[in-house]
Amino acid sequence: MSFEAIIYGEPASKANSRKMVLIGGKPRFIKGRPALIKSKKARDYVEGFNKQCPKLDELLDGDVRVTMTIWYATRRPDLDESVILDALEGYAYVNDRQVKEKHIYHALDKENPRAHI
Repeated sequence: MSFEAIIYGEPASKANSRKMVLIGGKPRFIKGRPALIKSKKARDYVEGFNKQCPKLDELLDGDVRVTMTIWYATRRPDLDESVILDALEGYAYVNDRQVKEKHIYHALDKENPRAHI
């Protein structure tokens, strides 16, 4: 069984897509680590992803190999597929821990950033 999709928009780099949670102006911690939430750019990308992504009737089970080309608008962003792999949960597979092999490519398209999965 296979899955294929083209998702339009530029994904946020997961390394740069989190911000610390402040409540009452103080950082909050979970198990001794700062509580982090996705940045607005990452949340907006996931929202657009959810509107565009087809869903398999039967999710892939077992180990998964992913091949993906991400077209960025500029050379500036790091190649980072992690937000996309997270977003694929419930659309292509149950959990991104199933991904055991990755082939990820960086490309440029100023007018039409997207990911071909």
